[in-house]
Amino acid sequence: MEYAGSTVYDDHAFYKQYMARRHREESPNKVIEYPAFMTLLGDVHDKTILDLGCGDASLGEALIQQGCERYVGLDGSQNMIEQATIKLGGTTGTVIHTSLEDYSYPGHAFDRVVSQLALHYIDDLEAIVRSVYETLKPGGEFVFSVLHPVMTASFKSMTGKRADWIVDDYFQSGKRIEPWIGEKVVKYHRTIEEYFLLLQNAGFTIKGLREGTPLRENFQDEEEFKRRQRIPLFLMMSCIK
Repeated sequence: MEYAGSTVYDDHAFYKQYMARRHREESPNKVIEYPAFMTLLGDVHDKTILDLGCGDASLGEALIQQGCERYVGLDGSQNMIEQATIKLGGTTGTVIHTSLEDYSYPGHAFDRVVSQLALHYIDDLEAIVRSVYETLKPGGEFVFSVLHPVMTASFKSMTGKRADWIVDDYFQSGKRIEPWIGEKVVKYHRTIEEYFLLLQNAGFTIKGLREGTPLRENFQDEEEFKRRQRIPLFLMMSCIK
């Protein structure tokens, strides 16, 4: 069975294993993606923020602690929404159970739109980017991360702890089926150039780009740090309306 979008997170066995991996001490999400992402995002004090694919709202919790005025998270997984609701209990944050494709993006409503590692699950990303442009206030910013295109490129997949990586089929954009935590998950490969042009054609001005260069101070284990220096895992971009 192939899982599209966020549906895989409603498989309870997958969800349990994913959450254990996602929140382990040296998860790449925690020690590589998050610090670079927050550098691009900058000050969020008094900002209204929409989070596409919010998961368990860990990012929302952090943004509220940093003083954002209003946080709205979207996710298509019921498991994630339930966990996010618990996490944001007693705060000004809210979450909505919806796919990114089905959400009715209100015009000129948010200062920031953010997304962590969700957009590579979207087939028609052009439509989402245009909706993001419309829902941002003038001068608003869109900041997102995706799996790095060198990670999504090859039609061949490798499982387990990797010693080497396959980088192939780079300019053949489109659907990929990846074995992940015992299931088959649908992702969509795009080149860096394609991400750039999607944003530019929607009207955005590109502000920043990061590839998640590992920083030694974020790692407890020297060998893990050296391993993560070999290949980029994430691509992050920020742009302005």
